[in-house]
Amino acid sequence: MPRVKPFRGLRPPSHLAAQVSSRPYDVLNSSEAREECRGNEKSLYHIIRPEINFPEGTDEHDPRVYPEAKRQLTHFIEQGWLVQDTQSCYYLYAQTMNGHTQYGIVLTAHVDDYNNGLIKKHELTRRDKEDDRMLHLFATNAHIGSAFLAFKHNPILVRLIDRIAQGKPEIDFVADVDGFRHTLWVIDSSDDIATITREFGAMDALYIADGHHRSAAAARVGVERAAANPDHQGDEEYNYYLAVCFPADQLTILDYNRVVADLNGLSDEAFLTALQEDFEVKEQGETPYTPQQPHQFSLYLNRKWYSLDARPGTYDATDPIGVLDVDISSRLILDKLLGITDLRSSKRVDFVGGLRGLSELQHRVDSGEMKAALALYPVSMNQVMRIADTGNIMPPKATWFEPKLRSGVVIHLME
Repeated sequence: MPRVKPFRGLRPPSHLAAQVSSRPYDVLNSSEAREECRGNEKSLYHIIRPEINFPEGTDEHDPRVYPEAKRQLTHFIEQGWLVQDTQSCYYLYAQTMNGHTQYGIVLTAHVDDYNNGLIKKHELTRRDKEDDRMLHLFATNAHIGSAFLAFKHNPILVRLIDRIAQGKPEIDFVADVDGFRHTLWVIDSSDDIATITREFGAMDALYIADGHHRSAAAARVGVERAAANPDHQGDEEYNYYLAVCFPADQLTILDYNRVVADLNGLSDEAFLTALQEDFEVKEQGETPYTPQQPHQFSLYLNRKWYSLDARPGTYDATDPIGVLDVDISSRLILDKLLGITDLRSSKRVDFVGGLRGLSELQHRVDSGEMKAALALYPVSMNQVMRIADTGNIMPPKATWFEPKLRSGVVIHLME
């Protein structure tokens, strides 16, 4: 049963929330972060992208950047741009994108539950990215970015969320960069706190939707802190890490599409012919064509769109991995026809999140940068949870969750 607890959140005053909070560190590069916070000394990028406080071109992994993150965090607290709550609370955090609102409970989850599989993952992590987050955690002694978790339907928590959301929020703003709305309520009632703790404690598992590297790094830091503390009890703050937990049925997973640089020596005609062995191929014209159902794909090639319907027998509907469109397209198109066998390392393939739309795929092909594009039907949250429950790992670049959690709305200090 997952262990969660309330905490004394460190957060910006309401009138500064839009200025202080930021997009997550890993959705933009150093140059983009530098530009996005230009003229804003209160931007969280100074903490989560501390290389921007050094001359342009400074590597994000330069040893100087981690102490700088700590210095900036201390500065924000001293200036009153971040203020810690006086009592332990849970929080309700809402995100609104394109008219859809999803509500998550902000809490701290125990790192042991990640290590023992009660917080379930569906992706592999890279050690270098874990190491970077560990160094940032050790330097700042704070979980500044949140893991994005999901839980199966719980009517008691849904009713609590609905009731809290009727009250006046502490923070409510629309981010300039993307137009998404972010709203936060403080949950400080002892009865509500007890209900949340009890209901999460009765669950079989929590599921990582996004934030695998944050979770893995937090778990490693917790283990190292425990080993270094001769009086370790298991309830210290370093045993818990920051997470926002959403009802799984509220979450939106967007398509995660592919663009390829070449056809592995095949002509356009030969490639289309080869596809027909495993797919029913139909030309759809020059207007972007969106896959209409699972196992249907859209191909953009030579200024035309095609629908590709996987033929019966090309996938195993009983296999939680083999039934995924990311697996079907990888096996039968990228690997079999194009010779792209390792999506993590190949320079011949790139990935485009669905928020950018099919027009971005079309642009990258028409510009000559890429030869063809492949659009996929989105993975469902039920598929993600099924894969996690069976101990499987999804193929690379399978899910794109949007909107991303805003960093700095609430921060968790490890002491």
